[in-house]
Amino acid sequence: MRIWHDLHGDPGAPLLVLPCSLGTSRALWDPAPYARHFRVLRYEHRGHGESETPPGPYTVEELAGDALALLDELGVERASWIGLSLGGMVAMWIAACAPERLERLVLACTSARVPSPQAYAARAGIVREQGLEPVADAVVSRWFTSAAPAALRARFRAILVATPAEGYAACCDALADWDFRERLDDVAAPTLVLAGAEDGSTPASDTALLVRRIRGARSTVLDGAAHLANVEQPAAFAEAALAHLKAA
Repeated sequence: MRIWHDLHGDPGAPLLVLPCSLGTSRALWDPAPYARHFRVLRYEHRGHGESETPPGPYTVEELAGDALALLDELGVERASWIGLSLGGMVAMWIAACAPERLERLVLACTSARVPSPQAYAARAGIVREQGLEPVADAVVSRWFTSAAPAALRARFRAILVATPAEGYAACCDALADWDFRERLDDVAAPTLVLAGAEDGSTPASDTALLVRRIRGARSTVLDGAAHLANVEQPAAFAEAALAHLKAA
């Protein structure tokens, strides 16, 4: 499996992993604020960006396996993570199932079980039959608040529709099957849960469950942000995340 990735910052600094989310690419993350403190690894899940797109369906466990194989390839034993949406689910799996690989964790706009699994299964079918255009406007409307600039929306819509249809659909399959609620007690890494105040894709009840079930987890809610909180409120997001990640 060829997983696209790049590295930024001091090669001698601790590693911070920034995976993409469903339907985005490496462009989800500006590495600059994080690379002042960490060696930053951005990567794209299978079926996204420039990574390979094998036939689906995929599972979150398989996506986590790709990430761990990439860390092995790079000779990295342990890293911190910021996982947003699908990236957060992958990070949860690693935190519970391969805890020796994880230093500190930020879970952003993500959940242990999506609110409407059947909706993701249905979306996978639409995308396989018709491509991403029929769902693009609805998806982007959930990514950003109504105050987000039109240019920002257009930029991320273009990234979405450029995602391989099979890769996007296969990751929708993974989301439809994802249920990690009974494994949250196994997450031992110091965890910050970041939420967008206007995130309809990840309701407050989902992020509250993470805070309640992950030992010692803390939470921060970012105003003026929906699902892609790091894009819409990049400074506030980075400040909160780095305060947690640098606490060690």
